[in-house]
Amino acid sequence: MATRPYLGELRCRYGYGSGENYAFLEQQGLKSFIPPHGTYKGGPDGFVYNKGEDHYLCPQGRTIPFTRVFLDGRTKTGKKEYRARKHVCLDCPIRSTCLGKSAQEKKFSVTYYRSEYERNIERVNSPQGRYMKGKRQSTVEPVFGTLTQFMGLRKINTIGLVRANKVMHLSAIAYNLKKYLKFIEKRVKSGAGQLALPFTQLVGLFTRITRFSSPPKIKIITD
Repeated sequence: MATRPYLGELRCRYGYGSGENYAFLEQQGLKSFIPPHGTYKGGPDGFVYNKGEDHYLCPQGRTIPFTRVFLDGRTKTGKKEYRARKHVCLDCPIRSTCLGKSAQEKKFSVTYYRSEYERNIERVNSPQGRYMKGKRQSTVEPVFGTLTQFMGLRKINTIGLVRANKVMHLSAIAYNLKKYLKFIEKRVKSGAGQLALPFTQLVGLFTRITRFSSPPKIKIITD
């Protein structure tokens, strides 16, 4: 699928739900199901977008052309500006309600990655998107919540990606061990004679863990 060039120089400070991320994932052939937060901005109500010619039509059928791409100073995200010349709005019957008291022409901006946002939003609201949300809430999010809120992993105090990977692998092992010990406690009856069972199971678990003592390298994209 052909997409517009990814603007690598633009950065988003609002988490995973950004147009930059959506565009990058599409270029990698990956489908995203990331809810948009904060930075998405579409066109004004009642304005129709013409994708082929990249302009908007106002409710009176007048053309609002594309003028430039710029970096929003507040959000640090890419925006596209659309602006009509003064004479276009001069005799418009809805001029006062559309422009307000001081503006002389119609001008507005929309998110640069508008199409990527809309494709992602459509996926999020689809049946598969709702399934993926439930899956994420029941598997991934509780783990990160436990690690950060109850196991002290608010930040990683190491230098470099290799060491950070080791911290995450050890944190995952600790998390799994705690879950496993709680699980076997429910299955073992009280009494010293029964201690051999969980101990044997624990040894087997450690044996399986040691097979992965040298975890595979995880490619982390920093740009």
